Amino acid sequence: MATKVIARPLVYKCLSSSFPRLARPYSQPVTKQYEHIIVENPHPGVGKITLNRPRALNALSSSLFRELNYALQNFDNDESIGAIVLTGNEKAFAAGADIKEMKDLTFSKAYNTNFIASWSSTIPNIRKPIIAAVNGHALGGGCELALMADILYCSSSATFGQPEIKLGIIPGAGGSQRLTAVVGKSRAMELILTGKNFSGTEAAQWGVAARVFDTAEDCVQGALKTAWKIAELSQLAVRAAKEVVNKSQETGLREGLDYERKAFHGLFGSKDQKIGMSAFVEKKKPEWTNE
Repeated sequence: MATKVIARPLVYKCLSSSFPRLARPYSQPVTKQYEHIIVENPHPGVGKITLNRPRALNALSSSLFRELNYALQNFDNDESIGAIVLTGNEKAFAAGADIKEMKDLTFSKAYNTNFIASWSSTIPNIRKPIIAAVNGHALGGGCELALMADILYCSSSATFGQPEIKLGIIPGAGGSQRLTAVVGKSRAMELILTGKNFSGTEAAQWGVAARVFDTAEDCVQGALKTAWKIAELSQLAVRAAKEVVNKSQETGLREGLDYERKAFHGLFGSKDQKIGMSAFVEKKKPEWTNE
């Protein structure tokens, strides 16, 4: 019998002392008032959205997604923002969809209103990188929302899952597609057909999460740190990089390589390519124009 080898993910216990805790030192006011989310600019170039239905463990609803989509689009259109962090609280990123909203729904109404489509139609079209910082429960729609992010960080105590089968339904916001793409058909079948949960540590082992942290605070700070790093780079190159990586999930290898090469060639027409390469040769820090 072959010996089973289990990859052990790196657990990030602390952040560099040179990186400031970003939750409080800088604050840019956000004028619009929200009911279900908190929108902040914790650092220049970084947007942060916190799901804020603590009594309902951040259960997802159409009204919450209207606010979330609006806030994401605003950040996407804001030239001063380079990356976005999406998080919840220590107990729950989002514990699932609001069952009260769905329990009396009929087939005709769900089909005619294209119910839940708006939950997953905006995020894939956001051009700036979205980093999900997942702590606590990320179940059902919460797991699907986390999987929509470009980068997923979590704490070791996070809990993921697609338990819809236990309610007599199936994932409806991309869970069966995105989870399968990451963990493979067999494991996705097991998780979706049984409604079995998996831990933050397993999420890192299986490639669902890019990093796993010891604590919820370190998870959020790690996401903010990465967002800050991204925001300091050429936004033209960042946008192109996100596009080509996403293209790899939608096409075959040959088409993806052609798309990547065209985007690569196109960046040689940008000012930032000249700035970046000249700065490298001259051993100085580039000053990006995002042009």
